[in-house]
Amino acid sequence: MVNAERPAVRARRRASTSRLWIFARVVFGALVTVSLVAGVAGGLWRLGVAVPDPLSFAWTGQVLLVHAALMICGFLGTVIGIERAVAVKHRAAFLAPLASGSGALCLVLGQQAAGAWLGVAAAVSFLAVNAVVVRRQHAAHTLLLLVGAAAWVTGNVLFALGHGGNAVFPWWFAFLVMTIAAERLEMTRLMRRRPSASVTLHVVLSLLLAGAAWSGVAPRAGGLVYGTALVLLAAWLVTFDVARRTVFAHGISRYMAVCLLGGYAWLGIAGVAWATTALGWATRDAALHALGIGFVVSMMMGHAPVVLPAIARVKLQFGAFFYLPLAALHLSLLMRLVLGTFSEPLRAAGASFNAATIGFFAATVAGAAVAWRLQHGAAGARKTQ
Repeated sequence: MVNAERPAVRARRRASTSRLWIFARVVFGALVTVSLVAGVAGGLWRLGVAVPDPLSFAWTGQVLLVHAALMICGFLGTVIGIERAVAVKHRAAFLAPLASGSGALCLVLGQQAAGAWLGVAAAVSFLAVNAVVVRRQHAAHTLLLLVGAAAWVTGNVLFALGHGGNAVFPWWFAFLVMTIAAERLEMTRLMRRRPSASVTLHVVLSLLLAGAAWSGVAPRAGGLVYGTALVLLAAWLVTFDVARRTVFAHGISRYMAVCLLGGYAWLGIAGVAWATTALGWATRDAALHALGIGFVVSMMMGHAPVVLPAIARVKLQFGAFFYLPLAALHLSLLMRLVLGTFSEPLRAAGASFNAATIGFFAATVAGAAVAWRLQHGAAGARKTQ
């Protein structure tokens, strides 16, 4: 009797866990989607691209104010939080992305104070998760992840306290930049590098943090330091990242390398634009979006075929079609940031192209998932015949 009951109990537990996982995927998927769609809409409405008229919505004004918070904290923060929670393999680790996604939802609904403080809770939880990662594996890249999480905490606290973009944006972008740098450092840790390379990276990232801290009290000096650090980091990544070698490989390795090297180019451009913005030039849009779209989204496109199967249990069929949204991304940025300097309509068209590119990439990923199911489902059917 006891032996018969045990398998039944285990089966019920497995079924319960499966239902919980499906529910969690639906909830997190909805929160990520809301953050992304609202954030993109806010960015377009800033340039007057909205159809229908955004003034017809009571909550739209709030979305306009928190476009960056929706994209960085809501969308990217939630995605990164989920990735880290899956790696840690502890249910409590999912509190961070749940809080960041819920905070973004509050921002969309016009509850800015609640959304901002939920963002603080998310960042603090994420910091704790990264502390666990460091305790499990004390290494240069895990420590860098921890520092990046601390930068997110700082930016979110400043945002919740009502500080402006000069104080907040450098910390938010430091969180993203340091997280990506840590992941690349982990990927290349087995490569042979001169001992001075690690020291140089630490100096550059320290300069980045100094620029972020300085920007809140002295925007001109802080912006110059911050922009310089971005340029130096781009140079370091191009010099020492494995992408320099894998770009000559084939298949997914080459695709990832192309994404990375293109992203590093935009990182350097963002650094120059950030510094010139501090000097009073009209390059703020280039600074924010060369970094936020050119660098960060390029990194996401490069890592998606590897990361998505791990965190969402979705298999993707890789193919040359992945290069199409990547090419569209770079073209849309050139239209917005280069041609857009001569014409406001071209700038708005470039922003619309940016948004369409993100949708194009999402459709590409969905198509790759369907292609994998069709191919491997057909292969499985042939095996059973």
